[in-house]
Amino acid sequence: MAKEIKKNMIRPRAKKLPEVTDEMWSQVDEEHRNLTQEFLDAHSFRDKTRKQYTSSLRQFFWWVHNSLNGKKLYKITKRDFIRYQSFLKNRGMSSSGIALKKAGVSSLNNYIENVVAEDDDNYKTFRNFTRGLPAIPKTVTYEKVKITYEDYQTMMNALEEDENYLGMAWLATAFNVGARRAEIIQFKTEILDYPIPDGQPYVLSHKVFGKGSGEGKVLEYMINTETLRYLKLWHEKRGYDHEYLFTTTYGGQPKQMSETWADYFCSDVLSDILGRRINPHLFKASCITYLLEVKKIKIELVSKYIAQHEDVSTTIKHYDLRDFKEEKNQIFM
Repeated sequence: MAKEIKKNMIRPRAKKLPEVTDEMWSQVDEEHRNLTQEFLDAHSFRDKTRKQYTSSLRQFFWWVHNSLNGKKLYKITKRDFIRYQSFLKNRGMSSSGIALKKAGVSSLNNYIENVVAEDDDNYKTFRNFTRGLPAIPKTVTYEKVKITYEDYQTMMNALEEDENYLGMAWLATAFNVGARRAEIIQFKTEILDYPIPDGQPYVLSHKVFGKGSGEGKVLEYMINTETLRYLKLWHEKRGYDHEYLFTTTYGGQPKQMSETWADYFCSDVLSDILGRRINPHLFKASCITYLLEVKKIKIELVSKYIAQHEDVSTTIKHYDLRDFKEEKNQIFM
C-alpha cells in the first residue's frame, strides 16, 4: 500500500519541448538569429554549455516568433518574459528547467547590454528584462528514496543475468564513486592501467571537469577496486579499444557515450528492476549516504573526497539522505 501511494505521488516527468529545427529557425526574425549567433561566437563556451544556450535561445525566439508575433528583442518587456515562463511551466517543465532556459536568455541580454548597446541605437537603453523578476516557484518535489546497497546488488544481479556489462560498469561507478553522469562519461580507459599502491583500495582518476563556470571545476575521483573490476569486465567484453571507458556504438562506430544515455538507462532499465523511478541524479546522494550510514565514514572526509564539496554544509543539505531513525528513537529514552 505504501509503495502504491508513493508511486501515485511521483510527479509526471515533463515532456521535452519540440526541437527547433533549422527550418523552424529560418522563420525566426533575422536580427534575432544574428544576435544569437554573435553571442555564441563571442564566448568560448564548453560544448555542453554552448548546446544548452543554443537550445534555450532557439526555443525562446521561436516562442517570440509565434506568441509575440516576432516582436523585436529591444521591445520585449518583463511582463512578456513572465508569459514565456508561464508557457514553459504550463507544459510541465520543472523550476530548474525554467531557470536554465532563463539563464540562456539572461546571458544574451547581458551581452547586448555590455557590447551591442554601444553600436546599435535600438539597444542604447536596453536593459536585461530577466532581472528583478519574481522568483520561479519551486516545482513540488517528493522525498528522495535512497538507493541502498541491497538495491545496488539487486540491480547488479539483474544486469549480470542480462549480460549487460556496460550497464554493470556504469552502475558500479555511479554507486561507488559518486561522480555525476556528465563526469562519468569523461573517464578514460587509461585508468585501468593505473597501478594500485599496496594497501590502497582505489586509484585516483585523471582530472575531469565538473559543474562550474568556464570549463568547470577540476575534479579527481577515487575509483575503488570493486568499480575497477566491473570497468575491466566491460572493457574486456566490448571487444574494441577506445580512449573513453563509457562508449556506445553509432552507425557501427564506437563513440563516447552521451549524458542522455544515463537517463534512458535509469528510466527504462534500472527503474523496472527496482519497481520505482530511478534517475541518474539520485546516485551521488545514495553513494554519499551509504558511506555515512553503513560504512560510518566521517562526513568531513566524504564531503571533501567523494562529494568534492568545499563546504560540508552543501553535502549535508543536498546529499545526506540518512533518516537518523535510531538516533531519533534515543532522544526521549
